[in-house]
Formats: sequence, C-alpha cells, structure tokens
Amino acid sequence: MTAPGGETIDVLVIGSGPGGAVSATELARAGHAVLMVEEGGHVPLSQVPHFSREEMLAKYRNAGVSVAMGGSKLAWVEGRCVGGGSEVNRGLYHRTPDYILDDWRRRFGVDDLDLAGMTPHFEACEQVALVEYVAGRPSEMSQMLHRGATANGWHAIETPRLIHYRGDGGGERQSMSATFVPRFLAAGGQLSPATRIDRLRRENGMWVAEGSRVDAAGIRRAVSFRAPVVIAACGAVQTPALLRRSGLTRNIGNSLRFHPMVKVVAEFDHEVNRPDDCDPVHQIKEFEPRFGMGCSISNPAMLGMALTGTLPGGEDAWDLIAERWRNMGIYYVQSGVGTASVRNMPGFRDPFVRIRFAQEELRTLAEGLARLAQALFAAGAQRVHPCIAGYPTLNSPADIALLPETLAAADGALTSVHVFSSCPMGEEESRCAADSHGRVHGAEGLYINDASLLCTPTMVNPQGTVMAVAHRNVQAMMARRFH
Repeated sequence: MTAPGGETIDVLVIGSGPGGAVSATELARAGHAVLMVEEGGHVPLSQVPHFSREEMLAKYRNAGVSVAMGGSKLAWVEGRCVGGGSEVNRGLYHRTPDYILDDWRRRFGVDDLDLAGMTPHFEACEQVALVEYVAGRPSEMSQMLHRGATANGWHAIETPRLIHYRGDGGGERQSMSATFVPRFLAAGGQLSPATRIDRLRRENGMWVAEGSRVDAAGIRRAVSFRAPVVIAACGAVQTPALLRRSGLTRNIGNSLRFHPMVKVVAEFDHEVNRPDDCDPVHQIKEFEPRFGMGCSISNPAMLGMALTGTLPGGEDAWDLIAERWRNMGIYYVQSGVGTASVRNMPGFRDPFVRIRFAQEELRTLAEGLARLAQALFAAGAQRVHPCIAGYPTLNSPADIALLPETLAAADGALTSVHVFSSCPMGEEESRCAADSHGRVHGAEGLYINDASLLCTPTMVNPQGTVMAVAHRNVQAMMARRFH
C-alpha cells in the first residue's frame, strides 16, 4: 500500500487511542512503515479547556451523547480525536489486578498472560506516559471519600494519574497526543486525521481499507489504502462495527461490557470544592470486584448535569448549585455488570448498541449506592442526593433505608466512561474473536489491539491495561510476522 505521500506502508493502524497509538509507535520505532488513521481531528491539549463544552464538541463522538438501548438504558462517552479516550478522561491509572488476568487465562484461554509477564509492558508504557501521584495534598472533596471509608473500616486508596506534576501544583496531562503520538511521528510514522474507514476487504493477499477523508477545504473525499497488515484499534464499539461491516462476525460485537455507574451529589458543612483543586483521586476498593466507588469532576456545570430533573419536591438544582456548589461534590459507584451487543443498522452511521441487565446485577448497583451513601455520611455529609429521578434526598444515615433494594430497569440513571470486551482475545475459539495476541481468528494479517480485546471488565480504570496489552501484543506480532 502507499500512504498519502506515496511511501510504501507495512502496517495500517485504524484508530489513535491508547491501543492504536502504542501499537503504531512500537512498529514505527522498529523500522516499519506505518500509517495511523483517525476518524476525528487532531486537537492539541492546549486548544480547548478540559471538561468544557468546546472539548465535548471537538473531541467526543456525538458531542458526548451515546446511548445503549434496551430494557435499561446506559449513556456512555467516547473520544473521537487523535489520542482517543486518553484525551478526554481524567487519566486515573491502574495496572490490571492479578485476579483479572487469572480469570482471563482460565476462562478465555489467553496464553502467556500473568502479572510477572505483563510488568515489563506496563513499565515500558509508563516510561513514555508518566504516572505520578498528586503533588501535595489531594483535594478536600477527594479526602472526604477516604475519610468515609476509614470511618467504616473499608480499604481505600489514592490513585495515581497519567500526569507529570510541576512544582507549582499544576501538571501536564500524559495523553496519547502528548506522549506516544509525537514519538510515532518522530520515528517516521504517518498520521492521517479526519479519516474514516468504512470497511475492509481482502484482495490478492492484501487488506484494502475503504473510506473517506476530510481535506483541508472541509470536503470529504473517498480514500482507499492497501496493506498486508491491518490493526483495528477504533475502540470497543467502533472496532466491532468496522469488522461486522467487513463481513467478519464470529464472536465480534456480542459481548460488549461497560463499567456502569450511578452518581450522587453530597453536600457538606464546609468548602470541599475549589476552582483550583486537583482532580479527585481517592477510590474505595473494599467491595471489588462486585463494585467500587470514587469521586468525579464537580464544577458547577457538571453538578447541574447531575442534579437537573432529580431533586424531589420541586427544588431547583441551579439555585442550589449557585448557593452551595463549593460545599458539594459528585461521587459514584460503579460495577462491571450488564452485557451489550454492537450491530450496524442500514442508513445509520453509528452502530446500534443494545444492553441488558439481570435483576441481580441491578441489585448489586443498588447495594453499591447504599454503601456509597453510608461512606459519605460517615465523612460528615449533611445531605446526599441520588442522581436518579424519583429518588429521595437523604438527610441522615437512617434515610438510606428509603433507597430501593434494586434499581428499576427504566430509571435511566446509568452512565459509563469505560467500554471494552466486544472482541475478546484467547484460544477458546467458541467465545473469542482473536487469539491470545490479537490476531483475528481466521483472518491472516488482521489484528485487534484496543479495549475490545479485554476479556471482561477490569474493575479498575482500564487505560493502563489497554496500553500494556497493546505493547505486549505488538511485540508478539513483530516477533511472529516480521522476523
């Protein structure tokens, strides 16, 4: 295949998020000719404020509004820009828990996967995208969650982030556009933003990728690329959608998973939320893998989104926020429950995602919501507002008993920022889309290397896992294919 400049290309990488950027960088630094295409634009971190309306319009798919349908509904967000989800998330970082890796080996037959073997891949990624604990004292809002856990005798941690902190308390986010993508370009890789691949087909031992690109004049024009090796790294929804459009359907798009979360807003008797605070970093781990808890960005706009339409008795959310926002924080409980499918629909550009929850899974989230309220009252909260229409405001620990024992399927309160597992890897071909290192079963030269491959929810923020698995897989691919 030839790239836009006419050079011969060894590998086409579709997607520039954590999986795609790590894959493309390692290949380019090993001397291979690589073209990485990205459906979204190339928007530097400094161009738009983080968690702003401008960022949502520039960097999110559908301006941050994607919805999985079914008996229950779940809204999720998806990055659509150079760097993918790493550009829009908070950068909380974990290595994969060993019990998760053990489960993948046992149930999915993933070869050569354990914590000792993964450690060099985590370390290699962490040398490029720096992982650090907050410099100085975490925010008061974050510490309230930790205090609540301590008061209950629960295990809680301060989570490091993909940020390089400066001495003045600020820091540089370690997203893909600030770390791996510059290394990819410096190694001679080529990047084509605003380029959408609609389908793949096999022709004379090569993969042909057909799609379109928006040129400098804003005109979308058809493009076609040829390569012996293609890595699909479009994300856990878009990768199965692309493969299914291309006629590849075996175990693809049948097992999409999320980390569904339910949020509350807690009010305290003192300031916990200051404009210059670092992002909250504490998480409660006591109940994992059933559910975990954390705290979220809580500026007035986010508080408004969380509370609008959920306060009982006609209380106006914006009046409350205007008066009290510095004393308020958003907290969440999340789990790995629910399973979804990804299907393309005639006439629609984006795929249709259908999600389903068992009653026991909805009870797990309800239990997590009650435990979260317990932690916040133990930390000194005056009121806790569940962000679910029709739920009561909790004014004391005794009010926790007013919460339902299960979430109603129609509550419409579930959201997620973590999406994975739609094309699981492993040697159990009855349930896996790709082998233990991402090669699509039955498709020579076609690989998946993004969150789609993760066999189940990670129960921790997944970006570290995605990066390390991508690094592991691309090293194996180069050893197997190019040597």
